[in-house]
Amino acid sequence: MAYDERVRDLFQPLTVRSLTIRNRFAMAPMTRGASPGGIPGADVAAYYARRAAGGVGLIITEGVRLAEPEAGYPAAVPTMAGEQALAGWRAVTKAVHGHGGAIAAQLWHQGAERRDSDGVGAVSPSGVNSAGQPAGRALRTHELAGVADSYAQAARNARDVGFDAVELHGAHGYLLDEFLWANTNLRTDEYGGDMAGRTRFPAEVVAAVRAAVGPDFPIIFRFSQWKQTNYAASIAADPAELQELLSPLVDAGVDVLHPSTRRHYKPAFPDSDSDLTLAGWTKKVTGVPVIAVGSVGLETEFTPGSPGGPIPPAPVDQLLDQYGSGEFDVIAIGRALLADPTWVNRLRDDSLDGFQGFDAATALAQLS
Repeated sequence: MAYDERVRDLFQPLTVRSLTIRNRFAMAPMTRGASPGGIPGADVAAYYARRAAGGVGLIITEGVRLAEPEAGYPAAVPTMAGEQALAGWRAVTKAVHGHGGAIAAQLWHQGAERRDSDGVGAVSPSGVNSAGQPAGRALRTHELAGVADSYAQAARNARDVGFDAVELHGAHGYLLDEFLWANTNLRTDEYGGDMAGRTRFPAEVVAAVRAAVGPDFPIIFRFSQWKQTNYAASIAADPAELQELLSPLVDAGVDVLHPSTRRHYKPAFPDSDSDLTLAGWTKKVTGVPVIAVGSVGLETEFTPGSPGGPIPPAPVDQLLDQYGSGEFDVIAIGRALLADPTWVNRLRDDSLDGFQGFDAATALAQLS
């Protein structure tokens, strides 16, 4: 296949506030559970550094737990609190920067999806998980400010140990998403009800993070329609609702939006536009930079809970079409980077002919 010259367009830098990335490629956040006691070690630094060396412009880390025990499980998920964990993250950011990459910490509160195997109960908007089952307890109104402060402290810590940005995980049925989705937010106070009520707490978290990190440090917000238990879920039924959902987050201080989809090319609202994706609609209704994601370089979509495979490689023609039409500013890559940390450089150099795609054995090796 002839080299598509449009690939070169994806190797232009992008600046958002204090962050400049060398190209339009990000590493998508993927949970590893490889930080015993929540402390990222030398292997974590090497894992991310390999992808930076392979050409990725922006690394977005796996989900990083907030300080409170109820925020996440198991303990091998890294945290952004405590001297040892912060020292580990300093080594990670130094390693990534050493290869010319930038790095964002994804801050994660699991909400009602937190397992209770260690005896710690989950907290969430209404004590209901994304499958509609009782799980843990509902957060009391007076507790919400403390949760927002926990996000803010984690973001401040991330900035202080060398991260270039933070991403707030508001997708896939976790805490912030549970506030946004009517099926998991059954509250009757000012943090529930209509879209304005459901976006109130996530926007307050964004505002608290902005106050903690200052005016120049970038804040990314990841959201999704789908949940781990329901691929057909929807928090916005049409573009108008999408704008109503996202505008308060942008007003509160979000600089970049990261709509998580399982296929980057799938139209979001076919009745309104037969082609425009969720990334494209997100950019259209907000005007802020957007990160697209979903099955880049591979034939089939991601299935949570299973590495899947073998999955053959796929061309990037649709990706180039979307970028050329202005649907996104950065493209995040997940499984292709697990299979080959040099995927970005190989795309640049037109040397992907030997790329074998993705299989479970490769994924397990890369996650170890």
